[in-house]
Amino acid sequence: MFNRVMLLVSLALMIVLLAMMNFTTPMEVGPLGVLLFFTTIYVIVFGIVTWLVQIVYRMNKKKMGRKGRFYAAVISFAPIMLLLVRSFGSLSILTGVLVLVFVGLGCFLVKKLV
Repeated sequence: MFNRVMLLVSLALMIVLLAMMNFTTPMEVGPLGVLLFFTTIYVIVFGIVTWLVQIVYRMNKKKMGRKGRFYAAVISFAPIMLLLVRSFGSLSILTGVLVLVFVGLGCFLVKKLV
C-alpha cells in the first residue's frame, strides 16, 4: 500500500515540478520555491527508487519492510547531491565517485543499524 501511495504522490509531484519549471524562474519563486523544487525532486526520486527496491526484494523472494524504505531514502539523496555539486560548478568524474561513496556508506549504515 505504501509503495502505491508513494508512486501516486511521485506522479502528482512530477506534474507540479513540470509546471514550476515552465511557469517560473528561480528569481521569481525565491528561496522557498527553490526549497520546494529540491523537495519535489527528492520525493519523486524516492517514489521511483522505492519501486525499484521493491522489485529487487521480490526477485530475492523477500518482503520489503522498513529496511527497504531506508535503502530507498539513502539512494534517493544521490541526485540531490549531484545537483548541489553541479550548482557549484565542479561536477566531474571524481565528484560522481564521491557521491557514490557517500551513498554506499549510507547503505552500509542501513545494513548494520536496521
